[in-house]
Amino acid sequence: MIDQLTQNGKQPNIELAEDIRDNLGTRRIPPLRPSHFPDAGASVQTLTSSTRPPGSVDVLLVNPPTPDGGIWIRSQHRVGRRSRENMIWPQVSLAQLAALLVPEYTVEIIDANALRMGWPEFEKLLDEKRPKYYLTQVTAPSLRNDMYGVFLAKSLGAKTMAFGTHVTPMTMETLRPFPALDYVLRGEPEMTLRELIDAFEGKKPSNPRVAKMLAETSKPQSRRVGAQEAVDAFPAAHSENPAAHILGLAWRNGDEIVINPDRPFIPNLDDLPMPLHELLPLDKQRMPMIKGPFTFIVTSRGCPAGCKYCIKHVSYQNSVRVRSAENIVEELEYLGKLGITNIHMYADLFTVNRDHVVSLCNLIIARGLKIRWTCNSRVDYVDEEMLTLMGRAGCWLISWGIESANEMILKRARKGYKKEQAFKALKWSKAAGIKNWGYFIIGLPGETEASIQETIAYAKELPLDIALFHIAAPYPGTPFFYEVVENNWFRPGTKWEEVDMDQSTVLDYGNLTAEQLEYWQKRATREWSLRPGPIMTFVKGLNTWEGAKSAINVGWQMLQFSRT
Repeated sequence: MIDQLTQNGKQPNIELAEDIRDNLGTRRIPPLRPSHFPDAGASVQTLTSSTRPPGSVDVLLVNPPTPDGGIWIRSQHRVGRRSRENMIWPQVSLAQLAALLVPEYTVEIIDANALRMGWPEFEKLLDEKRPKYYLTQVTAPSLRNDMYGVFLAKSLGAKTMAFGTHVTPMTMETLRPFPALDYVLRGEPEMTLRELIDAFEGKKPSNPRVAKMLAETSKPQSRRVGAQEAVDAFPAAHSENPAAHILGLAWRNGDEIVINPDRPFIPNLDDLPMPLHELLPLDKQRMPMIKGPFTFIVTSRGCPAGCKYCIKHVSYQNSVRVRSAENIVEELEYLGKLGITNIHMYADLFTVNRDHVVSLCNLIIARGLKIRWTCNSRVDYVDEEMLTLMGRAGCWLISWGIESANEMILKRARKGYKKEQAFKALKWSKAAGIKNWGYFIIGLPGETEASIQETIAYAKELPLDIALFHIAAPYPGTPFFYEVVENNWFRPGTKWEEVDMDQSTVLDYGNLTAEQLEYWQKRATREWSLRPGPIMTFVKGLNTWEGAKSAINVGWQMLQFSRT
């Protein structure tokens, strides 16, 4: 600045120069008064939210692009992770939410994961749809990635919402660092979403069943405090914001984050309208070892077992609700009209109620439904007669949560089965013509290198067609998560919300480091897979896209192991 005073050969104004030096860094211009200018924020909001092009929608339900371009699993009921099975999970939870909003609102689903859609294409599509309300699934490993979609939607004027097994237990920890997120739907999200949008739009559901469920779930549950019963009060009941009186909702009251009381569960799952499967990319949904598209049917919610690592503690605690066999078969017939005959019976525990399973199988047989279906189970929740009936009704594969061979580890994790039960259950399943897919966990509390080797040997002895070995994941809200926090087992310097907990780990035990857990996970995969039986299973699957992906994926893991 002083150089400018001496340009053109003129003598400097010493007095002015000294004045500048004395006041350098001091604001000499009066501050701008906001009243002198129009509200720029309001103008921008008008340009975005009010200018909605043809084809725009009221509500956009989103499974956003993945962090790394791979195949990811995001689910309302379970954990989020990168899929080692190369399985593209049907977003049936979004289809269920969509069914609760029509016909009063226009709704679309974007499953960017299934469509292999990157962020540039997604951003363009978002600009075309210009939703008034944007709802997305959020998981711990993809948190920051998922919030980018929220940011884009917010910039276009949408009210933004998130749900899932991460934001329910980590509500404050999600809303604080991500100001573009307006609302969190905690727990079971269906009726919270419907009530919130109705409150903003001044509408009521025309479907009497939806109205019934709203009435049943819109009163706070009482809880016992000592000898007294108490009902949780709304923290901001005085607020005029429509969100202030909606159960199961977390929202912003100015700079304050408010968490309303929890919403009761939907009493009767049969009251839910049929999920709008036709809004999903049915031809893109894939599962290993099957030909053609498939989808999920949610048969029940909740599980009575107490496994400490299971995410169902976040969603449904110990409650169990099952849909009637008739209601499930109605959805099977509906899917048949859409050309879908490959079904996964999606539940926290499909065999949770024996009478329910028997009724469903008998009805499938009686109706003559030509379907092929899979499910999950525990080895202590089946018997020979039931498995035989399941095979007759079209079940061809069961995924079993076996976890470990060490009974001390199983007991500590509250898994609670005996090893001999696993041999019996898998033998019965094989006899019924059903394939066995075993899931194992490396690194539960109490694990040692010896117990891991015991589990690998055990997995080889069991009559399994496929085995997958995961590293224990302390997902937020689970008892295992709090045990890890209490014992300081999180690896120092690790941001667990950014880690794909399924293939790497945030755990660092005193006797087993993170590197050792990863080593043993790869070694377990290699030892189990490099045997004649498993290799033939993968080779037989090569006649399908899914089988090829599975075989290539196992080969990649073995290559990675050889480099460690």
